[in-house]
Amino acid sequence: MNQLLTSMLCAAALLTLAMPSQAAGDPQAGQQKNSMCQGCHGIPGYRTAYPEVYSVPKLGGQHADYIVAALKAYKSGDRVHPSMVGIAASLSDQDMQDLAAYYAASTTTTAATAK
Repeated sequence: MNQLLTSMLCAAALLTLAMPSQAAGDPQAGQQKNSMCQGCHGIPGYRTAYPEVYSVPKLGGQHADYIVAALKAYKSGDRVHPSMVGIAASLSDQDMQDLAAYYAASTTTTAATAK
């Protein structure tokens, strides 16, 4: 009986560890914190000219873990973009989690669907 219980507990622990991690953020808190993101990421079809001309990626529907990883990479300097480095530097880990949860739960329209 003890061996069966031990085996079941070990199996449960392994299954828990094997589950994909989810961002631990609060989407409602993220919505309150996204004002600095909306200026670029919230405009369908927006292109920026600094530091070079490129289309700004949409964040709505993106995986939360990816958003958190990208923000951490900007904050650490592993990813480089002048605007994003400055914005990420001002974010706490909880801010990143909240923003990621908000955008992961959101959908965005594109310039084509906005017409």
